[in-house]
Parts: sequence; structure tokens; C-alpha cells
Amino acid sequence: MSTQITPDERWDIERRYIRIVQEHDSGMVEFEFAVGEPGLFVEMVLPRAEFDDFCTTQGVQPTHGALPEQEQGSAAHEWDWSLRAAREQHFRNKP
Repeated sequence: MSTQITPDERWDIERRYIRIVQEHDSGMVEFEFAVGEPGLFVEMVLPRAEFDDFCTTQGVQPTHGALPEQEQGSAAHEWDWSLRAAREQHFRNKP
């Protein structure tokens, strides 16, 4: 028995997204990078020159700011966090 996987038309790996979260005085650029779905991203930090090369290579135009937060108490809100947010809120020190 074989299972055929049908690609989801909404999931296009040709679409790339970059959101700049913060530009540090040291020249480092903190950003989120996603392929296919802007809500599923990795957090990255690169020096400005390497960041610019990365954007060119990936064929993206950076945007600024994080995604809008999900409604408090919703299932999506449970997954609405980043390592940056965890670091800033010091989750490990909360009861």
C-alpha cells in the first residue's frame, strides 16, 4: 500500500519571509526567517553584511516587527512565543 502526499497549495517553499526584530549597536541584526509559512520561523542573528547577503540569496525583502500576538487563552496563543520573548520574560524564574 502506498500513500501519496498531495502538496498543500498554501505551503509554497518559494515564499520566504524575514522580519527584523532588532538591530543592535554592535552591527548585529536579530531576525526571524520563515519558508512557506510566516508563522513558522527560526530566530537568527547575523552581522549586517552577512544579513544583507542572506536576504539577497533568499530573495526576500525584510520587514520590521514581530507577528501580531494571538488571542489570550486560544490554542494558537499557547504556541505564540519565541526564544527572545522567553529570555525577556525570564520564564525559568517564574513559579
